[in-house]
Amino acid sequence: MSGKRGVTLRAQWLGKHLRELRERAGLTLKEAGEYLQRDGSTVSRFETGLYPARTPDVLALLDLYGVTTSQEREGLVRLSRDVWQSGWWDNYSGDVSHGIVDYAWLEARAESIYSFDALMIPGLLQTRDYMEAVIRAADPDVTDHQTDRWVDFRRARQGILTDEGPHLSIVLDECVLRRPIGGPGTMRDQLTHLAKHTTASKIEIRVLPLSAGAHASPDGAFRVFQLPQPFPAIAYISTPAGAIYVEGDTADRLKLKYDRIRGNALSTKSSLELIAAVAESFADA
Repeated sequence: MSGKRGVTLRAQWLGKHLRELRERAGLTLKEAGEYLQRDGSTVSRFETGLYPARTPDVLALLDLYGVTTSQEREGLVRLSRDVWQSGWWDNYSGDVSHGIVDYAWLEARAESIYSFDALMIPGLLQTRDYMEAVIRAADPDVTDHQTDRWVDFRRARQGILTDEGPHLSIVLDECVLRRPIGGPGTMRDQLTHLAKHTTASKIEIRVLPLSAGAHASPDGAFRVFQLPQPFPAIAYISTPAGAIYVEGDTADRLKLKYDRIRGNALSTKSSLELIAAVAESFADA
């Protein structure tokens, strides 16, 4: 990957794992640097993600730290390659934030995605017209060119919706169905598109009805990404100030919140019926 590189989630994540392995092995930065024939400050930059370790250095450090489990070694080696190799998402790094580029990488690597959406249809299931309406509402001054780039980025993300892609479990607040984004025609098409996805083998869509009242996430939407071993679950929360990524106990708590919300949602059959009914109401508008 060429050009100026920001510190990405991928680089930070790789560095965090390398630091934990070094500390588990009881080695100092200086000792690790000497093993690589570098100084300790270089290893420190690896661990903070300021300068991600390349694959040969990762392999050497795994040997030094006594990591012999094939699954753990293969996972970290693959991550080291992801840090430096350009995926399709990196072609948009000049148009979208590093946080969203990392988000697309998580989507592409996830085994399962759990999504609670309180304000709009998630990007993976948006139609083009709906996307444009959301983007222009968020930034009325955005240019046509920038809008097209952002739309292209979202549509490219939808490439994971295949039989080989992650399992996608979505709960939509009923308000999402009824908010007329882009006007009645756009909403009718969007909800019809959404309904078609309810029959996909790896997609589950449920609606949290207004009648459910208060729920486990009054502060809004979030996602939980379940990744292959040895990596933990990662949760994502969008805020007006930028994306927040968390793991460990915090991600586990958000997954429990998701399970509670899903438990209060309609069945998939009843959800489909409600989606179809609301779509029909926009057809009459």
